[in-house]
Amino acid sequence: MLTIGKRDASGAGASESNHRPAVTAEERDGVLECAFTGIWTTRTVSLVDADMRGIEAGNTGKRVNLDLAGIEKMDTAGAWLIDRMAQSMETKGAEITISGKSEVADILLNAIAEATRGGEQKIEDVQPNLLIRFLEAIGRGVYEMRDDFLAAMNILGSTISGAQMKLGRGYSINPAAIFNQIDRMGVGAIPVVTLMSAIVGAIVAQQGAFQLSYFGADIFVVDLVGVLVLREMGVLLTAIMIAGRSGSAITAEIGSMKMREEIDALKVIGLNPIGVLVFPRLVALMVALPCLTILANFAALGGGMVTTWAYSDIPPAAFLDRLQTAIDFSTLAAGLIKAPFMALIIGTIASVEGMKVGGSAESLGKQVTSSVVKSIFVVIVLDGLFAMFYAAIDF
Repeated sequence: MLTIGKRDASGAGASESNHRPAVTAEERDGVLECAFTGIWTTRTVSLVDADMRGIEAGNTGKRVNLDLAGIEKMDTAGAWLIDRMAQSMETKGAEITISGKSEVADILLNAIAEATRGGEQKIEDVQPNLLIRFLEAIGRGVYEMRDDFLAAMNILGSTISGAQMKLGRGYSINPAAIFNQIDRMGVGAIPVVTLMSAIVGAIVAQQGAFQLSYFGADIFVVDLVGVLVLREMGVLLTAIMIAGRSGSAITAEIGSMKMREEIDALKVIGLNPIGVLVFPRLVALMVALPCLTILANFAALGGGMVTTWAYSDIPPAAFLDRLQTAIDFSTLAAGLIKAPFMALIIGTIASVEGMKVGGSAESLGKQVTSSVVKSIFVVIVLDGLFAMFYAAIDF
């Protein structure tokens, strides 16, 4: 505990047993003079606590002067006791003045007063109304978006300029790390992407066939499945699944390394965390997502083909023949062009959220959730922007 006063902090110049704390109260000209003497430390303040409470109870709102000139040594416990007495008298309407305190004692008393009275003031603050809190939330959100954007641009800039394995001392790319991430994010996602895409393709085909059968236009369900899957559903569903599967994994991995201070260790040994951790994952996502999109397109078309065969009696040969008429290369390219951009967004957001993880497991869970939600939201918005862009250029 911090100890300050006229003697040294070790107490070599004053013996606590010979200089017990004392307080005397005497009224002079309408002013209650309280003189403090002795050593006021954690070991001794209990001896004078009862006397101080008696003086506090006997005060009836008079002017009070606290004379600290006789204090030989004081720590935070003594300062807190004196501040408690001053607060008690102030609540009864007394005007408090403090005299005889040294410069260091003044600092200590001010710190105690700020810790006690400042905290109480925060509790008593009136909460702003609902409109003010709503506007405040919007303002904080805008500043958070700005910080996230700057962090994302930092990661993208470092990625575009090269791996930067070493901090400002050359460039290096680790192919093994990239292929390892491709295996984890791409090859490992094949089963779930294939299954989900086939089911969605089958559902779209079944619903389309059910509605078109009223007009005798069952064959046009092939056009519906082909165009919808290749232009929109294939890449969008794949990106959403990758955001939930690989994006959350990236955030959790980087966040856990941040919690264990492994990222700081990389900086200490002269390595750039973005080049070591983020660059391989971004490259792997930009390679894996287009490949998974192609696989998802085939799976969705296969699911639609089986459904139309079973539900509308359209054989696979007729399905493929109609599909060649319904789509062209631009239909396939419209979906594949989106894939690298979506992969870049998923990897960047996941890395930014991972770098924001604090030192608790709660923070890790919060940032993982935020990563998935933001990635899916931005991916859907990007898909809508691409749709408007394609419509504008008639693509």
